[in-house]
Amino acid sequence: MAIAKLDRKTVAALALPAGKTGELYWDQTLKGFGFLIRLDAGGTIRRSFIIQYRVGKQQRKLKLGDAAKINVDQARKKAEQLFAQITLGNDPAAEKDAARTAAAAMTFSAAAERYLKLKAEKLRPSSLRMATLYLTSAHYFPTFHKKPLNSITRSDVSRRLDTLYVDSGPESASRAQAHLLAFFAWCMTRGHCEQNPVINTETYKQGPGRDRVLNDDELRNVWNACQDDDFGKIVRLLILTGCRRQEIGGLRWSEIDLDAGTITLPKDRTKNGREHMLTLPKMAMAIIRSGPHRVGRDHLFGERGDGFGSWQYAKRLLKDGIGKEWRLHDLRRSVATHMAEIGIEPHIIEAALNHASGHKAGVAGIYNPASYAKQMKVALAVWADHVASIVGGDARKIVPLRAS
Repeated sequence: MAIAKLDRKTVAALALPAGKTGELYWDQTLKGFGFLIRLDAGGTIRRSFIIQYRVGKQQRKLKLGDAAKINVDQARKKAEQLFAQITLGNDPAAEKDAARTAAAAMTFSAAAERYLKLKAEKLRPSSLRMATLYLTSAHYFPTFHKKPLNSITRSDVSRRLDTLYVDSGPESASRAQAHLLAFFAWCMTRGHCEQNPVINTETYKQGPGRDRVLNDDELRNVWNACQDDDFGKIVRLLILTGCRRQEIGGLRWSEIDLDAGTITLPKDRTKNGREHMLTLPKMAMAIIRSGPHRVGRDHLFGERGDGFGSWQYAKRLLKDGIGKEWRLHDLRRSVATHMAEIGIEPHIIEAALNHASGHKAGVAGIYNPASYAKQMKVALAVWADHVASIVGGDARKIVPLRAS
């Protein structure tokens, strides 16, 4: 049906004729500019602006927008711009279809690969490692990896974050949410998806517990609950070394000197980007020597990928074994605390834990580049002796010897 001119007054007066499921009203002053009223499958009346044009022998229609979101003046201006492009030989409907097809084909993994490649120039190595972990690991969003970005809904995100909250705690869920939010925001700016499904999902508050230190009884329970498997060996090494879980979980045979009894973590595997060498006590080396030795695989732990990865599944079994709520990072904090309690000097503890703070921060670190290798060797040996006394049920105070 033709209308002299589509304007605010005429559009407001237009209605769907009785008995019809759709009606198109065409503007006589701007050929091809129309207003569509239709009844959707749910019985709701929808109103939108469209244009109609020809490309060769093909007639095309293109929706400009819902009347609830843009007014007729905005729609007319947009129509005029598109008709100008069509006159120059462009086909906006085909371009929109191509963009929609490309967006549908852009999977979460493909977009994550592009995102991480571009962010590699802007993020610190440690931040890039964490972003890579949350967006590519099989632990955090495995069901998203092969999905087109536009098919991932807020409900999908909420369900996965709730699962992480239950299995891994509020901190893990919160960090995963933050990385996912930033990723989808970037995808939107590149046109890879139409919306950010992380927006308006629940915020996971992190409760107390970042100062959790396991006492002697709890350390004993954790140690004794460890099985003779990858995870059990990793946990015991974390207790003996104070290392971070990724450092031990990703330990490689090429980083281990069995003759010297040392491990050397390269700078790309440490949080502060500094190479870290430790001379391990006999208890720790015995665990390492026990394997497993997998033919053709450099990683000491884990069946595939970049070292051990089944953290939450394994930790849940261990938590059930001791009946207490704790996190793997609590072991690192507990090691530092108990080493101080048995008389090991704070700067030696910081060196053993490869901290870039305290005595190594700022100018102090520039003027004191000492590695304290000998002191760390003695400190870890003394600590291992103390651990042995704890797990044997005879905890005692031990004063560390001076490094020779």
